[in-house]
Amino acid sequence: MAASELYTKYARVWIPDPEEVWKSAELLKDYKPGDKVLQLRLEEGKDLEYSLDPKTKELPPLRNPDILVGENDLTALSYLHEPAVLHNLKVRFIDSKLIYTYCGIVLVAINPYEQLPIYGEDIINAYSGQNMGDMDPHIFAVAEEAYKQMARDERNQSIIVSGESGAGKTVSAKYAMRYFATVSGSASEANVEEKVLASNPIMESIGNAKTTRNDNSSRFGKYIEIGFDKRYRIIGANMRTYLLEKSRVVFQAEEERNYHIFYQLCASAALPEFKTLRLGNANYFHYTKQGGSPVIDGVDDAKEMVNTRQACTLLGISDSYQMGIFRILAGILHLGNVEFASRDSDSCTVPPKHEPLTIFCDLMGVEYEEMAHWLCHRKLATATETYIKPISKLHAINARDALAKHIYANLFNWIVDHVNKALHAAVKQHSFIGVLDIYGFETFEINSFEQFCINYANEKLQQQFNMHVFKLEQEEYMKEQIPWTLIDFYDNQPCINLIEAKMGVLDLLDEECKMPKGSDDSWAQKLYNTHLNKCALFEKPRMSNKAFIIKHFADKVEYQCEGFLEKNKDTVYEEQIRVLKSSKFKLLPELFQDEEKVLSPTSAAPSGRVPLTRMPVKPAKARPGQASKEHKKTVGHQFRNSLHLLMETLNATTPHYVRCIKPNDFKFPFTFDEKRAVQQLRACGVLETIRISAAGFPSRWTYQEFFSRYRVLMKQRDVLGDRKQTCKNVLEKLIQDKDKYQFGKTKIFFRAGQVAYLEKIRADKLRAACIRIQKTIRGWLMRKKYLRMRKAAITIQRYVRGYQARCYAKFLRRTRAAITIQKFQRMYVVRKRYRCMRDATIALQALLRGYMVRNKYQMMLREHKSVVIQKHVRGWLARRRYGRTLRAIVYLQCCYRRMMAKRELKKLKIEARSVERYKKLHIGLENKIMQLQRKIDEQNKEYKSLLEKMTALEVTYTTETEKLRGDVERLRLSEEEARSATSRVLSLQEEIAKLRTELHHTQAEKKSIEERADKYKHETEQLVSELKEQNSLLKTEKEELNRRIHDQAKEITESMEKKLVEETKQLELDLNDERLRYQNLLNEFSRLEERYDDLKDEMNLMVSIPKPGHKRTDSTHSSNESEYTFSSEITEAEDLPLRMEQEPSEKKAALDMSLFLKLQKRVSELEQEKQSLQDELDRKEEQALRAKAKEEERPPIRGAELEYESLKRQELESENKKLKNELNELQKALTETRAPEVTAPGAPAYRVLLDQLTSVSEELEVRKEEVLILRSQLVSQKEAIQPKHTMTDATILLEDVQKMKDKGEIAQAYIGLKETNRLLESQLQSQRKSHENELESLRGEIQSLKEENNRQQQLLAQNLQLPPEARIEASLQHEITRLTNENLDLMEQLEKQDKTVRKLKKQLKVFAKKIGELEVGQMENISPGQIIDEPIRPVNIPRKEKDFQGMLEYKKEDEQKLVKNLILELKPRGVAVNLIPGLPAYILFMCVRHADYLNDDQKVRSLLTSTINGIKKVLKKRGDDFETVSFWLSNTCRFLHCLKQYSGEEGFMKHNTPRQNEHCLTNFDLAEYRQVLSDLAIQIYQQLVRVLENILQPMIVSGMLEHETIQGVSGVKPTGLRKRTSSIADEGTYTLDSIIRQLNSFHSVMCQHGMDPELIKQVVKQMFYIIGAVTLNNLLLRKDMCSWSKGMQIRYNVSQLEEWLRDKNLMNSGAKETLEPLIQAAQLLQVKKKTDEDAEAICSMCNALTTAQIVKVLNLYTPVNEFEERVLVSFIRTIQVRLRDRKDSPQLLMDAKHIFPVTFPFNPSSLALETIQIPASLGLGFISRV
Repeated sequence: MAASELYTKYARVWIPDPEEVWKSAELLKDYKPGDKVLQLRLEEGKDLEYSLDPKTKELPPLRNPDILVGENDLTALSYLHEPAVLHNLKVRFIDSKLIYTYCGIVLVAINPYEQLPIYGEDIINAYSGQNMGDMDPHIFAVAEEAYKQMARDERNQSIIVSGESGAGKTVSAKYAMRYFATVSGSASEANVEEKVLASNPIMESIGNAKTTRNDNSSRFGKYIEIGFDKRYRIIGANMRTYLLEKSRVVFQAEEERNYHIFYQLCASAALPEFKTLRLGNANYFHYTKQGGSPVIDGVDDAKEMVNTRQACTLLGISDSYQMGIFRILAGILHLGNVEFASRDSDSCTVPPKHEPLTIFCDLMGVEYEEMAHWLCHRKLATATETYIKPISKLHAINARDALAKHIYANLFNWIVDHVNKALHAAVKQHSFIGVLDIYGFETFEINSFEQFCINYANEKLQQQFNMHVFKLEQEEYMKEQIPWTLIDFYDNQPCINLIEAKMGVLDLLDEECKMPKGSDDSWAQKLYNTHLNKCALFEKPRMSNKAFIIKHFADKVEYQCEGFLEKNKDTVYEEQIRVLKSSKFKLLPELFQDEEKVLSPTSAAPSGRVPLTRMPVKPAKARPGQASKEHKKTVGHQFRNSLHLLMETLNATTPHYVRCIKPNDFKFPFTFDEKRAVQQLRACGVLETIRISAAGFPSRWTYQEFFSRYRVLMKQRDVLGDRKQTCKNVLEKLIQDKDKYQFGKTKIFFRAGQVAYLEKIRADKLRAACIRIQKTIRGWLMRKKYLRMRKAAITIQRYVRGYQARCYAKFLRRTRAAITIQKFQRMYVVRKRYRCMRDATIALQALLRGYMVRNKYQMMLREHKSVVIQKHVRGWLARRRYGRTLRAIVYLQCCYRRMMAKRELKKLKIEARSVERYKKLHIGLENKIMQLQRKIDEQNKEYKSLLEKMTALEVTYTTETEKLRGDVERLRLSEEEARSATSRVLSLQEEIAKLRTELHHTQAEKKSIEERADKYKHETEQLVSELKEQNSLLKTEKEELNRRIHDQAKEITESMEKKLVEETKQLELDLNDERLRYQNLLNEFSRLEERYDDLKDEMNLMVSIPKPGHKRTDSTHSSNESEYTFSSEITEAEDLPLRMEQEPSEKKAALDMSLFLKLQKRVSELEQEKQSLQDELDRKEEQALRAKAKEEERPPIRGAELEYESLKRQELESENKKLKNELNELQKALTETRAPEVTAPGAPAYRVLLDQLTSVSEELEVRKEEVLILRSQLVSQKEAIQPKHTMTDATILLEDVQKMKDKGEIAQAYIGLKETNRLLESQLQSQRKSHENELESLRGEIQSLKEENNRQQQLLAQNLQLPPEARIEASLQHEITRLTNENLDLMEQLEKQDKTVRKLKKQLKVFAKKIGELEVGQMENISPGQIIDEPIRPVNIPRKEKDFQGMLEYKKEDEQKLVKNLILELKPRGVAVNLIPGLPAYILFMCVRHADYLNDDQKVRSLLTSTINGIKKVLKKRGDDFETVSFWLSNTCRFLHCLKQYSGEEGFMKHNTPRQNEHCLTNFDLAEYRQVLSDLAIQIYQQLVRVLENILQPMIVSGMLEHETIQGVSGVKPTGLRKRTSSIADEGTYTLDSIIRQLNSFHSVMCQHGMDPELIKQVVKQMFYIIGAVTLNNLLLRKDMCSWSKGMQIRYNVSQLEEWLRDKNLMNSGAKETLEPLIQAAQLLQVKKKTDEDAEAICSMCNALTTAQIVKVLNLYTPVNEFEERVLVSFIRTIQVRLRDRKDSPQLLMDAKHIFPVTFPFNPSSLALETIQIPASLGLGFISRV
């Protein structure tokens, strides 16, 4: 279809954006041809009109469907263009945290600036042996592809790692080398792979530095060739280096550093060995302080120095040479501090005794004066004379810096040379893989000579890359027979010609360097004249005459001409070099010897390279003058030559490309800058690869994949039997334009965008189908809902209407009843109210009338009393008024008189003061005097009369006075009495007051006391109530405490049990760890043994030439000699010696006992620990047995009968064996004497023998019946005869005897009596023994009870001394301990009883089988004639057969023959199929028994040693055959069990029969050999696990992950992934049925060989662990497998495996638990992943997965269909937050190589040794039974 038809509404496109480079938008309307604008809507919701280019009318690129976003391979995208590539990389990098992506043959690696856990050995093992397209992109996948193609195609490989500084080139190259070192191992014990890896820290220290873009930037290019031998193991390496940045030694830009080694030296200056270097802080030296950033965050330079020195030591650089290197480096630092003083403009001098120069000369061993002189002078040589010319200060500084750079460059070359010598291969190199770590395309603001050379190298590499991509595309089309049309791709040959051709930039630069007065300006003019306007790729800047522009494949770059000539010449004064060559310091002249060599064309290059050949080249003698001429080669010329050699090497190899991308310039982790990424994608050729792919048919599908994906677009009639024709028919209908696709032989090829179109059609059809399904289902659901609602509504209406009717009837009834009730109620209320009112009225009238009468009476009484009162009051008032009036009148008179007197007095006073008054006074004075005289006379008279009266009065007065005085005295006395009375009254009043106050106080106190009493009473009552409540609470608490104590006791008991179980588990884990360590030790020891044997075989085969064409085995399943990565805990002392196997059939070599003794010592230590644990277990078992013995009842009375029966069975068995031997001898005789045709089924001899066998079988039947009759009679007789009847029935017996007249009857009765007596005696003895045993057990029980009583008393005494709380706690603790011990004892007894029941059941079955066989054998030994003639045959006649002791005798010289026939040549699939399980083990043990019987220690030792060596030899020869390994594992375990069972130790004799106990070894203790056999069994088990792992490994991924067990669930995703070719031929697709069939095969083989059931469970558990681990690891590394449908497939497959376990009764083997991580991963793929509840559910569900695994699965989750949703980044962050406290391993993958420690539980055999027959087929006729 036309591309414009895809631009419909809702189609998504990419539009350019200045910030984000490309932005996503959605079409709002369909595009029609001729439209000039597109109506778009951006993702943020903004509408936009996008104008199309009117000239090109080019539409914006379409966006891929979401289902294709995040693909592993960019070429799998339907739309291949720049925005699709950028978006896919961003989604993988930011959302999924995936840093690797394929782009066709290129691996794009984005630097995460963060340590990721994806480079461990588990990841290496997971990628080892896998196809490149099968796993997620990884540097290990590229390395594995290179390694595999080297082994398959026998062609050298190269991995080209490129990218700009800081993109991660060095790290990628380092991981690639680590992968080769890990998967291949080394061919010798020199650990070459460790040396290859050790070269990295050395080269990083001297060649890496901090830049503004990278903290560990490689400032040189290197190509490392890793050499391999014919078995593809590392044998050596060689390194070439390119263009070392020497200018960094003397100058660093801001925020940059010099090379790391200088800062490491300064950080280690305090070390004693560095004191002589006189170093200091890095800021002290001029060469290390210019950048101003001497420290890198997170890097310890002193620690890095230690690593560098260790790497130097590992690579063979001795300490003296290391100190020499450090002296030279320190000298360079001191040289940088040398300063110059100007004498004039053209000369300068060094200050006298200048300290930095003095230190430099001391360190370099040169003369101070000579060096100071030549630093300031130079020698000019002409044709006739030589001049010494002083130089200016600027030239002197430049010369000093040039010298420092030259010294460092030569030191760099010397170190590289010595590294190469250390990595040099000792044997011939068969092939190699080269790893090129070279600088990417660079462009800066100022670009100089270094950037020019770097970009020149990238032009060459890009040309080679384009040609290789073009070639691969062409090969793919030709292989599929697709018509090939030439694709126009960018060829950068014109740019290369501009640089390197004749009269090119380099040629003109070299020519200018030869000119005496050449300069950068003149060279620039030559460039302009030569190339400007003549070459389209060359331009001149507008504003500069000292620069030029070259159009490279990635971008235009402007180069500044300044400095080109100087850097190209690399001038160093020869006089300074000559001074250094004359140094007394040996290492310094050695650095400059390479300059005199002629055979190395690049030896003087400052790039620090070594010769390009892989073998060292010895220099020839140089002719005079040739060295100086060679020394004058320019840097550009040398670089061009080395680049040509590099391109020749790369063209001779198969290249693999790794393009490293720097996501941002700020070193932020997982931050993606689109602009920087696009620049690098354009520069590294990724987009060119995309363009070449897009120009052809980028999307490729196999026919089956296309059919599976687009089956929904086909109708039933379109589906044919031929898938290819079906796909053709469908495509012709879907895509009309046939140019859009092509049909190949195995694939369909699509143009770009066609897969997206098909996906659109498929999605539309699925969407329409979904809509139709939804429509139908929704209609059905709605109709069903409507019908359900209608039915419910009708039902509800019916019930509601009925309810309403019933309610109405009820209402009517209630209304009628209410009216009646109201009538009577109202009548009653009214009558009651009337009566109430009448009673109230009468009462009120009576009360009112009484009240009125009483009021009237009171009024009359008051009136009468008021009259009386008025009368008295009115009289009192009248008297009171009269008295008051009288007093008022008197008072008024007095006042008036007083007023008149005062007035008169006033007048008198006035008159007296006036003269006239005086005159008047004098006038009337005489009268007055006269008057006064008269008055006086009158007064005298009156006075005399008064005096007389007064005397009379005085007399009367005296009398009265006396009287009054007496009265006064009386009154005084009365007054005193009154006073005293008053005082008494007062005191009494006071006392009364006091008493009142006291009374008040007393009352108050009484009140307070009463209040307090009330309060106290209340409080007391409250307290009592509280106490009652507390008492009740205490009772409840007591009950609660009792209950809690009981619960706590129960909980503590449970916790103790859990703790005990946990401790037991921990002990088991520790024991398993120790066992695992010990078994790893054994594995390492066996590996060293096999390695030693292989080396010995190789030494024997050194004379012969190995056959060419050896193919590499899968690195995951490599043989023991190449298993380098196996981790063992063996110490270095134990790892050195090797053990030699004794070869019984060959000439015996002396054992290397040193390793054996050390291992034996370690084994003995482990055995002691194991023995201590075993002893503890035995003690517990003995305790349980003693406890069990106490409870056992008396032994049965019929024990003697059983003993008698056993004796009889033994005799019958021996007789049966005798007849069988005779029959075997007869058969053997017939076989030996007759020809084969005689013994044929139809021959006469055969018929005769058949007749004899028939007659014998008839006799056996008759004898069997007789035996049954006799046994029943004997049993009935024994039951009838009782001990108590023996005395009472004596007379009866005598009578019976008298009645017996026949002698035969008497004899028979006598024999019966003897048997009865014997039976009674045996019963008596058994009762006596049981009584003694019971007494002994009772004594032991009494003693134990006494001890328990004493212990209880001690505990009680201790508890009484403790406080109550502690006492309760102690009693609880004691009770818990007692209950725990009892519980443990009961558990042990229960386990023992279960074991006993199981063993008894097994023995019962065996005994029943034996009884049947013995009865048959008994019948065979009796003929009819014997029955008639001898009716009573004595049982003990065939006693001579009881002498057989179950031993086999052989001669000493037949030992090798025994080992050969029984071990070396025994085929499990041949003769051993029909043998008794474990027969070889039984035979060998019986031989050991005989040697023990003879007390021949030499024979025992020789036989056991030969047996062990023979088993090792047969396992080494046929160790990859499962049946052989299983057979000998079973027999080794059986042999070990036999040595234990018959060792004579009590612990192993518990389940033996008395006969078996008689067969125990008597003379030798073979415990040490048991340990050796146990170790051998462990080695065989580990070999068995490796064998089944090798068999299962190819099936697991295909059967568990890739195969669709449930057809149609997993839709094939349109990946278009290019499957890489595999080194292993396609063996067909494995399914789950293949795995189950293989498991059935393993199980049947192990059961057939009689392997112990516990051991079978351990093998099954290991198999299931391997299946689960490999499946989960592949799931974690395959993005295409992480989908919902794949989770369903995995869960179904796991359920099938669980069903297999149930069918085999192996559910308790622990195998299901090993699949738990896989089950949880499958559940994680299927659960909802949206909300916080989902996150919580995931965290609780996935407890067997680590946090890294959960996050990885969520990151890898990929929808297969558009209807599924991706996991949001926020949801993954939520999961990480919730799981951050979980403490689990950070390891991502499970250890698929882990082997669980194996144990061999003791399993005694019930088979009697004396019954074992040796088949003649074994060829062991030289041994005889004893």
